[in-house]
Amino acid sequence: MAKTADVIIIGGGVHGASMAFHLARRGVKPLVLERKFVAAGATGRSSGLVRMHYDLREEAELVWRSFAYFRNWDEMVGGDSGFVRTGFIRIVQPEYEAALRANVKMQQEVGIPTLLVTGGDIKRLAPYMVTDDFSVAAYEPESGYADPSGTAMSLMTAARRLGATLKSGTAVAEVLANDSKVIGVKSADGTEYHAPAVVDAAGAWADRIAAMVGLTLPLTTWSHDVMFIRRPKSVGLSHPTVIDDQQEMYFRPERGGLTLVGLECDNPLGEDPDGDTDHAHPGYVERAVDHICHRIPVMEEGSLHSAYKGYDGLSSDQRAILGPAGPEGFWLNCGHSGTGFKIAPATGESLTEWMLDGVPHTVDIRPFTFDRFAAGRPLRGEHPYADIWR
Repeated sequence: MAKTADVIIIGGGVHGASMAFHLARRGVKPLVLERKFVAAGATGRSSGLVRMHYDLREEAELVWRSFAYFRNWDEMVGGDSGFVRTGFIRIVQPEYEAALRANVKMQQEVGIPTLLVTGGDIKRLAPYMVTDDFSVAAYEPESGYADPSGTAMSLMTAARRLGATLKSGTAVAEVLANDSKVIGVKSADGTEYHAPAVVDAAGAWADRIAAMVGLTLPLTTWSHDVMFIRRPKSVGLSHPTVIDDQQEMYFRPERGGLTLVGLECDNPLGEDPDGDTDHAHPGYVERAVDHICHRIPVMEEGSLHSAYKGYDGLSSDQRAILGPAGPEGFWLNCGHSGTGFKIAPATGESLTEWMLDGVPHTVDIRPFTFDRFAAGRPLRGEHPYADIWR
């Protein structure tokens, strides 16, 4: 006899956990099916930046609402997201400085605490940084980073406390449909789970799930390598979190005197997401060291702690794919393209409203629907920067 639930969520990453939490908070009984364990995929390899600088207004609205969760996690969810306030700096290439100014203005209209600063301002904040190659940057004094795995686990724990069910070690082999309506899924061991709604939150594997209902998602995988440096004492106990387009990288502090460095160039696309994630690609560490030392020369005195890689689903316009698609009752929450962690709380909240109320109230996420691709409506900000993953 098939097991039943109100909603089946495929994927136990931060977005699946957020969906489970918000659905359960509304009295719905969701079932989360995770093929390994919570945060086993992209979430567990996320760098965890909690910043609010986007060139697309809807994403700025999602991250601003999500920031309320990170800032008040214990009250709004329970437990701990591991949020650490460091301040955040966004440096762009000179040709995008006008776009930076326009985007900061848009973000301020949304309510985000952000301001324009000069290279001299940054030099006073972080005297070890090279700042003579840009005239203006964006600064968010309240932003920082959080613990992605801890965040997902905290959301899942809260969801289970409210009535959600988690089944780890359960891979989905088939999405079941009848008369153009989903009725549930079948797991790899042959067990059937029935529900009138199924959410594809499978991250880098989301296209495989969607194909089970005849959908061809414009998704590939992108691989992101990360290294941790034991930073020299001259940098101090911490430093701001930074996205540096000129050096094609981002970096943030980590507990234990470490600095995390990720590159935004030469990230391989189309690799198997089941590949090795315990080791970075050959040559990555050397490239990353070169990039970070251009911005913080004293990092040459640091030493390598560790390096690894992860995989995420990359959509053709590098934005999330959200909402109903395919047979009735099938929903997408995927294609987050490496920027999904920080918007997960509000995405789950808004998608839950869409499912239960017929319209998303918190943030209008309807522009993120799958049909935008066939209609030729890729999501672009009014003042866009270059694509990150290229």
